[in-house]
Amino acid sequence: MTAPNKQSGDTQVDTLAADASVGSSPRSSFSGIWLSRYEYFSTERDATFTVLYFVQVQQDGKQLKVRSLPGSESPLTMALTLKGDVVTGTWEESTATDGYYGGAQYHGAIQMVMKPSGWRMSGRWLGLGPDPAQGDNAHMEVNTGPWELVFVEPSTSQETIDLYSNRTWI
Repeated sequence: MTAPNKQSGDTQVDTLAADASVGSSPRSSFSGIWLSRYEYFSTERDATFTVLYFVQVQQDGKQLKVRSLPGSESPLTMALTLKGDVVTGTWEESTATDGYYGGAQYHGAIQMVMKPSGWRMSGRWLGLGPDPAQGDNAHMEVNTGPWELVFVEPSTSQETIDLYSNRTWI
């Protein structure tokens, strides 16, 4: 489940990320459940927010298809390509219709580096947003921020998807 607007430094998430990254053997398959965490700065609210999703990654050769699990407040998809330890692709998100951004559609590019163990990839996203100085969507500005995916679980069974679809962050 999505936990939008989570402030940075959440110890529960940090613990999960630390636990997931201690794997000693390199991963050969990246399919499974991962924790997606990205940050963005809201000019209107003058604050940085962290957005969390459990996502399902499906690997087909060098291609990784990423999608938020059912029940996410803001559906997210990513199309990524592995080239050595570099992960490059695009992302797309539809914000919650009843949330602060009222169902806005966002998309952009992303580039990350896969850690040698294969348990974590981290990098930066790039996307467009309204220029607050202009006050409307006709004038856009380029935004960027950190994004990471941390491996959680290799299973993509319906039982596992259901388990992580119902997870909430407290």
